[in-house]
Amino acid sequence: MLDPLVVDLGYGAAPHTALELADRLALVQPRLRVIGIEIDPERVASAQTSATERVSFVRGGFEIPLPENRTADVIRAFNVLRQYDESEVAEIWTRVQTRLSPGGIFLDGTCDEIGRVATWVSLGKDGPESFTVSLRLAELDTPSIAAERLVKALIHRNVEGEEIHRFLRDLDRQWMVAAPLQVYSPIQRWTATVRAMKDSGWSVQGTAAVWRLGEITVDWSAVSPRR
Repeated sequence: MLDPLVVDLGYGAAPHTALELADRLALVQPRLRVIGIEIDPERVASAQTSATERVSFVRGGFEIPLPENRTADVIRAFNVLRQYDESEVAEIWTRVQTRLSPGGIFLDGTCDEIGRVATWVSLGKDGPESFTVSLRLAELDTPSIAAERLVKALIHRNVEGEEIHRFLRDLDRQWMVAAPLQVYSPIQRWTATVRAMKDSGWSVQGTAAVWRLGEITVDWSAVSPRR
C-alpha cells in the first residue's frame, strides 16, 4: 500500500504551511508525505532548501503534478482561489477533484494572515460536501467576522436572499443569545451557539469536542449559492 500523500497547493512565498502540515499530520500518520506545489519557479527553488525526507516541493498548479502520476489523499489550497473570478471556481474544483484518490478530500479555504479567522469547503471526488467556519474564540466579537474570509464561491453571495447570508445572521443571533455563558468561557458560549444552530434546523456536523475548537461545519447544500 502506498504511503498517504498530502498536497499543499499554493503554499506561498515561504514553505511554512507545508512544513507545519507535515509535522502535525505525522502525529497521526507517521508514514505520510507532503508535497508543496507552487506556480512560481523562484518560490519552488527557494523552498527546496527546506525539503526533508517527508516534505518535497514541485512547480505546478491545478493540474497537481505528482510523481508517477499519483493521486492525493488530501489537497489543501488556502488563499489560492480567492485570486480568481467566481465564474472560474466550478471548473477549478472539477479539475482538482480528478487528482484525488478514492475517499480523498480537497480543502478550498480562505483565512486571515495568522489563521484566526478561516472558512473552507470540503470536496470529495464527486463535489462539495461541507462548509466550515473556524474562529479563534478568545476576543471574538461576532462570528460574522467570517464574512471577510469567505471562500470565493461564497464571498459575493453574502447578500439578502442567499443562504450564506442567513447562516451568518443566525450564527450572530445565537452567539448573542448565548452571551451570559461568556462569564464561564468563550468556549462554552460557542458550544451553546453551535448546539442552538443545530437545534434550529441547520445541518450542523460533528460533536461538541470539535465545536470546542471554534468550528462549525454544515452541509454544503445548506449554504450553496442560489443559481
